[in-house]
Amino acid sequence: MVITPPGATVPGVAHHRVDVNATTLHHVTAGTGGSPILLVHGFPETWWAFHEVIPALAVHHRVVAVDLRGFGDSGNPPGDHSSAASASDLHELIGHLGMGPVHLVGQDVSGAAVFRLAATQPDDVLSFTAIEMGLPGFGLEALADVTRGGAWYPGVLATPGIPEMLLAGREQEFLGGLLPGDVTEFARTYSRPDGWRGATGLYASMLREGPEIRELARTAPLRVPVLAIGAGGGPFTADTLAQVAAGEVRSVTLDGVGHYAALEAPAAVAEAINAFTAEVDAG
Repeated sequence: MVITPPGATVPGVAHHRVDVNATTLHHVTAGTGGSPILLVHGFPETWWAFHEVIPALAVHHRVVAVDLRGFGDSGNPPGDHSSAASASDLHELIGHLGMGPVHLVGQDVSGAAVFRLAATQPDDVLSFTAIEMGLPGFGLEALADVTRGGAWYPGVLATPGIPEMLLAGREQEFLGGLLPGDVTEFARTYSRPDGWRGATGLYASMLREGPEIRELARTAPLRVPVLAIGAGGGPFTADTLAQVAAGEVRSVTLDGVGHYAALEAPAAVAEAINAFTAEVDAG
């Protein structure tokens, strides 16, 4: 269903809502030709993380960018907000839109969800691109270990009710301390009632699902072409994917760019994705 943009938008992008897997997903679309690309945001983001990347990709592709369950303008009622639930949502969304297989692009803490999708539904995925991404079971949990230099917020976000208690009314200030540039659109959605449920679900998953993700990587490694886009995290993304892919991992490093690569260097991210997907499509 096409809807009026609930928040910020960009020219050439249409907004939609669809009921899948017992939730409602908000997503945007652009472009009508070429192979399909599905963009999946991380934290503390929504589809808006890709708003400057989408127009460059839409020249060559049919592009869909989704708000994961509990994030953005997607549904966030009580229930399962784990990476497994999000992976199932993505599978049903691809089927509903009739767009598979897709060039799958995931960023940051969406890693477990997109890896689960690729591992359990290989017919959905044409290629796999990871931007500044880690995986539980392969070192990502260290992000929450404050005794070894990790950040404080994963543990806070992973505890139900605590983000709402500590961050309600302070969304702009909190997000502004993490994200580059204007955070108004992100703050709009995180400040809605129960706006942190998606983040709580993914970070809680991250802290417990390492053994399961390692077993998936052992039994169902990535067998599609794989691209790692690293920036502030250096080689971490490429090193992670090398452990879960059956074949070669191609790598692009964006020097001088921080963790939020799609926001900080959208032209470079789009160029890397377009070059990679063109090669995959030609092959």
